Amino acid sequence: MLTLSQLSNDGSKAEFYSSLAAQLRSLVENERDAIANMANCAALVFHALADVNWAGFYLLKGNELVLGPFQGRPACVRIPLGRGVCGTAAERGVPLRVANVDEFPGHIACDSASKSEVVIPLKTAAGKLFGVLDVDSPHVDRFDAEDEAGLQALAAIIGPTLAA
Repeated sequence: MLTLSQLSNDGSKAEFYSSLAAQLRSLVENERDAIANMANCAALVFHALADVNWAGFYLLKGNELVLGPFQGRPACVRIPLGRGVCGTAAERGVPLRVANVDEFPGHIACDSASKSEVVIPLKTAAGKLFGVLDVDSPHVDRFDAEDEAGLQALAAIIGPTLAA
């Protein structure tokens, strides 16, 4: 598995995420189990991205998000829609990239080491919200627009493999 830190000087972040997307496609192409696909995606992201301390999923259950497969320290189990970065991204249906979580109104500090975060809503093949992909870093301003776009591409691959 290629990691961002292993890219040559000529390699770009876009190429890195393209490689990561190809790896994810390979992992999920013949597997229909949502939990297995999310578990492999979380592991892929967690181990490929530098300076990340949590990567995983929260799944929509009624009016809240419930912890799904992840890599990292133990996390909050339930997040109400509209609360924190994850709940806000899910409620709005749009990605959220937060440079400094301490400045985000209503941030839920599951891990006090997390300083920045990017959350991508997951949609099924039918376009229904299934949950979110959440990636945290212990560094302020760790994620940029290229990271957000790369993670959106991964969400576009994993989302349709999830239950309708």
